[in-house]
Amino acid sequence: MSSRITVLSWNFENNGGGDAAKRVQAHERLVSLSPHLVLRQEMWRADTDGNAILYELENVLGMRGWLGPESCTAIFADPRFFHPVREWPKPGPMWVLPPTALTMRYLPAGTEATPLGVASYHLNYASSTNRAAEAEWLSTWADKKWTNPQGETIRMPCLVAGDNNSYPVPGIEGDPALPVLNEIKDRPHRLHRSFIGPDGTRVMDTRPDEALRTAGLEDVARHWSAKHGDTAAVSRTVNACETHGPDSRIDRLYATPELLDAVTGVDVIEVPEEVSDHHIVRATLDGVRLSDILNQQPNTLESLVAP
Repeated sequence: MSSRITVLSWNFENNGGGDAAKRVQAHERLVSLSPHLVLRQEMWRADTDGNAILYELENVLGMRGWLGPESCTAIFADPRFFHPVREWPKPGPMWVLPPTALTMRYLPAGTEATPLGVASYHLNYASSTNRAAEAEWLSTWADKKWTNPQGETIRMPCLVAGDNNSYPVPGIEGDPALPVLNEIKDRPHRLHRSFIGPDGTRVMDTRPDEALRTAGLEDVARHWSAKHGDTAAVSRTVNACETHGPDSRIDRLYATPELLDAVTGVDVIEVPEEVSDHHIVRATLDGVRLSDILNQQPNTLESLVAP
C-alpha cells in the first residue's frame, strides 16, 4: 500500500449545476490526483432520489462517501485506508450549511491506534457574525476524546477542510493580500466579507482563521509555507473577479499540531473557471509517520500538542 496519503478539499461549484456529464468529469479530475480522502462542499441535490448522486460519485471516485445534513458537504474515503468509527450528525446549533463530520480510523496504523476526527465544512456566505460562531463550533472537533485499549482517555488528532468565505490572517509571504473594502465593487459583498472592528470601522473578515488557530487547528498551508518557504502552498483558491475583488485563499485545510509532522506538501490545483469558481486544495502526508503519530502513548501525544 502507498505510504503517501493525499487529501483533497474542493468546493465544486453548485455540484455541477445539474449537469451530470460536468459532474462526472469534475470527479474524474479528482481521481487523476489519486486521493485517499476527499472533502467536498456544495453537494447540492446529492440526496435526491435516495442519495443517487452521492452513490454516482462514489462509483466515479472508487471511494465510500458520507453526505452531510442538507447536502451541503460530503466526505469520501478510500476504504483500504480509512474506516469510520462514528458519525456526528448534529454538529452544533449555528450552522447555515452543516458540515460532514466523522471519527475515522487510519487502517495502516492498526486497530489500537488513536482515530482521527475529519470534517468537511462550508462557512456561511453572507454573515461574518454567523461565520465566527460556526468557526467556534468547528473547533470542537479539535476537542473530541477517545478511550484507548488501555482505558486512557486522550484527545484525538483532527483534520478539517472547507470553504471559509473569509480570509487568513496576513503574515505569510506569498499569501494573497487582503482585499481593500472600498475597492470591492459589489456593495452587498463588502458587508458579507467584513465586520465592524474595535475602532468602529469595517475590516476584512479574518476571524474564523484566528479562532481556529487559537483553538490549536493550524492552517496546514501556512505551516508548510512558513517552514519550507514554499509559497505555492498559499496560492489563491478563488480567482479575482470584477465584483468580489482580488485573488483570495478562501479554501483552507486545518489540522491539530501533532499531525503537522506528517505533512509532506501542500499545493493548489487550479481548475478552469467554466468548471468551478474554486480551485482544489491538496495536502499530502507520510503514511508511515501518520501511523507513528496515531500510535503515540498518551503522554507523548500530549507533549506533541503542548503550546
